[in-house]
Amino acid sequence: MSYWLFKTEPDTFSIDTLKQQKVSCWEGVRNYQARNMLRDEVSVGDEVLIYHSSCKHVGVVGIATVVRACYPDHTQFEPQSGYFDPKATPEIPRWFMVDVAYQRHLPLIKLAEMKQNPALVEMPLVKKGNRLSVMPVTTAQWQAILAMAGE
Repeated sequence: MSYWLFKTEPDTFSIDTLKQQKVSCWEGVRNYQARNMLRDEVSVGDEVLIYHSSCKHVGVVGIATVVRACYPDHTQFEPQSGYFDPKATPEIPRWFMVDVAYQRHLPLIKLAEMKQNPALVEMPLVKKGNRLSVMPVTTAQWQAILAMAGE
């Protein structure tokens, strides 16, 4: 099992939405490095920190589990979608997604607090210019974040 951090904008899709849906596809990843991690490294059973970005309260807000391995993101084929990619075809998809299941909310762990935690100094999230929508989390970083949440 591996650990990940998936970023989302809560105005588009939030931890509350995931809780309501119980299981959801994680669509709309449009960065090649993040896509490659989804496609090549994220596996069923992996645990995911859900991170709210581009909002008033930026930070880790919950945990999900990957319940379906990588498959083509359907939104790349839908012209009305904001994620449409005219270069993608069903035979040669360019973008992929996984399905995640809600596990639980965490108390907000703010990015500023994470930057102050020495155990997270090597985490890509806290480094400048290194903020992908999908990023790996080490076991030690995962444990540090859960400790910050009081677990």
